Amino acid sequence: MSDDLKKLTGKNKNDYEQVAKSLVDNCDVELFKELVEQDGFLFDFIKQNVAQRIFDACNENNYRNLLSFLKYYSPSYDEAIVSVLAKYADEDLTDEMLELFENGSEDEKCYCAKFFSYIQDSLALDLLRENSYTENESLNANCAATLGILNDKQSYDEAIKKLSSVDEFEKLNAVKFLVMYGNPEALQNIIDSMKNSTMAENIAGYIPYLISLQDLLQKDYSNALLVINNIINGLGEILGLYEVINFELYNIFESLISNPINSQSAVVLLNAEEKFNILTENDEYMFDEDKNTQAEVKDIKKLLGKIDKKQLKNMITKELNENSPFVYTALDYSENTEAIKELLRCDNQTVILKTAEVLKKQGALNDTERTVALLKITDENIKSVLRAL
Repeated sequence: MSDDLKKLTGKNKNDYEQVAKSLVDNCDVELFKELVEQDGFLFDFIKQNVAQRIFDACNENNYRNLLSFLKYYSPSYDEAIVSVLAKYADEDLTDEMLELFENGSEDEKCYCAKFFSYIQDSLALDLLRENSYTENESLNANCAATLGILNDKQSYDEAIKKLSSVDEFEKLNAVKFLVMYGNPEALQNIIDSMKNSTMAENIAGYIPYLISLQDLLQKDYSNALLVINNIINGLGEILGLYEVINFELYNIFESLISNPINSQSAVVLLNAEEKFNILTENDEYMFDEDKNTQAEVKDIKKLLGKIDKKQLKNMITKELNENSPFVYTALDYSENTEAIKELLRCDNQTVILKTAEVLKKQGALNDTERTVALLKITDENIKSVLRAL
């Protein structure tokens, strides 16, 4: 780290004010580039301080120097830079930003997408739509958020349609778009999409950025539990452990435990108890996490250690039916062998296979049950797996 960057990110007011002023006044692109390259190594509060320092150093005489910084994108500084450009924007600057949005680099386009959330020029609409589904996550997010601010119905409706796509990645990209777009009316469509997706854990991980889990529990208890269950399944594998803090999972589980428990919340709590035991007992999950995340995960494990697992297992039999969205998780924890066997006669072939696997694990899959299951199976791949059990 250069001396100037140390001063810019440091605590000495005289130093950081002088460097921030020089950065903007002298259009020090190399220093800004170095700052952006340090994104992953600086604490969030330091980056917030630096963003404010850059903002404070800008004025009507030097703001155009910021255009040279647009070559290096950082979500830590985009708001500070773009808000300054928008403050002093005139027709010429807006035209320059439109030109950059069309022909610039991806980093420049990221700034431009945010710029047009301030300067709401209809000429940017097509560019915002075109850049909403690129391979650049920051560009996608900024475009979607700006389209949401502009209340662009065309892009919203297109994303809703994509939720029904047979392409799981297109479906997930639509979820990302809708979450950043920020219209809570899309919530039910997203949840319905999650229910029919092989990437349910991925989709569930975006939902709390549209509505908090606590608010979702108040709004739609059953669907909220399903979202939480999918988040639990994804933690440590698909979703980062830092999400336990972002999603306030300690408070969520505390609420589930303290309120009357039904068959669905019993499934969720059993799943959570096992998952947090796994997370804390295996170093590969916790090794790279910061102290706050590690402490939160351990606190949640301690909280879930208070549940009466035997009592909860007795409650989940109701979810042992093919129409329950919790059936797969319930099968993992139920000890009611007779109720489990009934699922071999259902019409859902993947549920039948899961049921047979659970019975095999319990030592309760005999030739009679296997024959009953095979009579219901038409998929040759599932038949092959079932015969091999």
